[in-house]
Amino acid sequence: MSIFDVEAKTYDSWYSTKMGAYVDEVETNCAFKLFPIKEGMQVLDVGCGTGNFSIKLAKMGCKVVGIDMSEEMLKIAQEKVRGRNLNIEFYKMDVLDLKFQDEYFDGIFSMAVFEFIQNPDRAMDEMFRVLRKNGHLLIGTINRDSRWGQMYLTEEFQKNSVFKYANFKTVEEMKNLKKDYLVKVLQCLYIPPDAKDEDISLEKELELSKTGKGGFICALWKK
Repeated sequence: MSIFDVEAKTYDSWYSTKMGAYVDEVETNCAFKLFPIKEGMQVLDVGCGTGNFSIKLAKMGCKVVGIDMSEEMLKIAQEKVRGRNLNIEFYKMDVLDLKFQDEYFDGIFSMAVFEFIQNPDRAMDEMFRVLRKNGHLLIGTINRDSRWGQMYLTEEFQKNSVFKYANFKTVEEMKNLKKDYLVKVLQCLYIPPDAKDEDISLEKELELSKTGKGGFICALWKK
């Protein structure tokens, strides 16, 4: 059983809160600022969860294959896309053992799962293997060296959530992965996790970005 099976039924509820919706917005904006989209391109969504970014990519004209280790997450993802005429296929699959031929995808997209991959170097090798030449790989992950990273490392979160299985990365650690292919790294989510609802805004985000560290990292590589 995947560690995320028990989280599946309540996973999307956070996005209905003001903070959850805000986090989704800024992380989405950051990722798509980097990841080049062409209509009809075939994209692998690694750690697709309940299909949040698979759906966004498909709405932008991509042919999407979403993979995840959690059967319960995948069930919800499949239910969310049923009858919506979106070009998405979902499979239970491990990123460390991708069941695709070499250079199969035009692009690879992975948001908020890299911190749970226990062998990141092998995962990068596998993703690069199935990525076509000149294709792009986008990874979004929590920044350990931030207020958000500090929160997830507290005793409470380590005991009572899936984050006890996480291995968070810093910006520098992300830059050292396949560094010869790295294109750019951006940060976002400067709003701290304990912010009051009235302090959650893009204007406040911009203000804090001038002095703080982003809670989320988006990195882009080109093969």
